[in-house]
Amino acid sequence: MDLQLAGKHVLVTGGSRGIGLACAREFLREGARVSLVGRTAANVDAAIAQLGGEGHAALGHTADLGDATAAQAMVDAVQAAAGPIDVLVNSAGAARRTPFGELQPQAWQDAMQAKFFTYINVMDPVIKRMGERGTGAIVNVIGMGGKVATTTHLAGGAANAALMLATAGLAAAYGPRGVRVNAVNPALTLTDRMAEGLAAEARLRGIGADEVLRDAQSRMPLGRLATPEDIARAVVFLGSPGAAYISGAVVSMDGAALPMVV
Repeated sequence: MDLQLAGKHVLVTGGSRGIGLACAREFLREGARVSLVGRTAANVDAAIAQLGGEGHAALGHTADLGDATAAQAMVDAVQAAAGPIDVLVNSAGAARRTPFGELQPQAWQDAMQAKFFTYINVMDPVIKRMGERGTGAIVNVIGMGGKVATTTHLAGGAANAALMLATAGLAAAYGPRGVRVNAVNPALTLTDRMAEGLAAEARLRGIGADEVLRDAQSRMPLGRLATPEDIARAVVFLGSPGAAYISGAVVSMDGAALPMVV
């Protein structure tokens, strides 16, 4: 299926690792031009080198997206280097998983800063420019923690829930200006960040992280956890013209672990 992404300029935040890197790779395979952003220069350089070794050329940028001024400067630099952004994928930032007994008010603030504002600080300048041009697509990689409360992810889940509302609201606001906004909610996914979540759950339950992982895998109806590539394929479709009438959607990607109708 031709997703009509050839030549499109895609910006992927959090693009140096995990789901973000998998998204960058899938867009490149579809013929898109990709700019990826990470907070650490070494990780960005490693990602660019890895993609280059696979025959793909991408542009790398570094920025602390929790800083609105830095995020704006990054967007300016990306567009100066490669032109207007056709598709934005937000995959940067993750709130620390913390057992509920260890939560303090600062943890809730940190979660909003790490997850919610890293997305908003990039979406704000990008969606306004897309609206001025009358075209564009945004896909937010959020997480099931905003849909279903878990006791090791309450602060981060609250940030995720806020992002879901922002996704739906911006889709309604900017739809008349030709911009689509959607989100995907991955459940536990086989990334480097997964280890932190396993450790938090292990502390809460008083068992080993390996046992937590085995238990999580055993409860998946599809018999396995998601890979970054599983998530990336859905993101690429939602960012493409093939999803032209999908906007304001929040797609749960938990392999039917939680049978939900909303």
